[in-house]
Order: sequence, then C-alpha cells, then structure tokens
Amino acid sequence: MASAPASAPVSAPAPVSAAPRHLPGFSAPAVGFEQPFAMLEACHERVQRTLGLLGRLRAHVQAHGADNDARQAARDVLRYFDVAAPLHHQDEELHVFPLLLAEATPEVRALVLRLQQDHVAMTADWAAARVGLQALVDGGATGFTPQDEAAFDRFAGRYGAHIAAEEGAAYPAAAALLSPASLATMGREMAARRGAV
Repeated sequence: MASAPASAPVSAPAPVSAAPRHLPGFSAPAVGFEQPFAMLEACHERVQRTLGLLGRLRAHVQAHGADNDARQAARDVLRYFDVAAPLHHQDEELHVFPLLLAEATPEVRALVLRLQQDHVAMTADWAAARVGLQALVDGGATGFTPQDEAAFDRFAGRYGAHIAAEEGAAYPAAAALLSPASLATMGREMAARRGAV
C-alpha cells in the first residue's frame, strides 16, 4: 500500500495502479439502483478505496502527526464505515443471503454462512477500529496506539477474501435465481433504505 506524498493531502484519492475493473463508476458510467448487483460491486470498490485512505492516513499520522488533513481523512473513513458499509451489509443480509440459503447449492450455502459470520466479525472489528479514528477526530489523540494499529489490520484484513467470495460466487448465484421483477424490487428497496426514492 503506497502512502501519500508529503505534499499531498491525506484525503486525496490514490492513483489506480491495477488494470480497470468491471465496476460501474470505475471504467463505465455510474449505475443506479435499477442494477442492484452492479451497485453492490460499486460499494465494494468504495470499501477498497476507503481502506486505501485508512492506510494512507496511518502512514501520514506516523510521519506528520494528527494534523487537519489527518482529522479530515479520519472523518471520511468514519463516515463511510459508520453509514454506508452497514447499509451495504443490510442489502446483502436482506436480498442476497436468504435467497441463497433457501435455493442455492450446498457449497454456496456453506459460503453464505461464512459470509454472514464475516459480517458479524466485521461489525466487532469496526467497533474496535473506530475508537482510534474517533479519538483522532476529537483531538484526544496525537497518533495511533499499537492497539489501534492492530484493530486497523484486523478490520482491513478481513475484506479481501470476503469481497472476492461475494463477487465471484454469491452475487452470480443470487443474480441467476432472481427474476427481473425481483431485481427491480431489490433495487427499489436498496434505494429506499438510503432515502434515494
């Protein structure tokens, strides 16, 4: 993970080093809720970008301390994982996982059980990780403690395999089981949870 140059603010987006992915908003026009699985994948891209920001923030704080750029980056990370990430998990828990547990193959059902366990662990990991970020935002910390750093590592480390399993197996299996009308309902409900309707 590359850290931001000393002259760049911590919140500046990292340059994209990998080949463009198929995610909407990354190499294609932005999608709306009428394409719910594309929207879920776009959320994964935002998770990865926000985790990248967290990594750059950690490096910045180590080099420069808790300055205004660091506090703003911490606010951005807190906002994403306090608000958007729980909605994303709720989308999966309501629309993807129940369908797969009821109708998918035994292998996919086993995968869904693991993904659900990941969500529980991610919630606990985030509760621990957000403590150091909130202390930085509130001005009560001038850096991150070893406990904060360990919490960040645990939290960020869980996402790679989780996202790969969802995009590689769970989403395609669920999409194959949903009718166009069910997909439309899923998209409307996702939008309603965000106040977008």
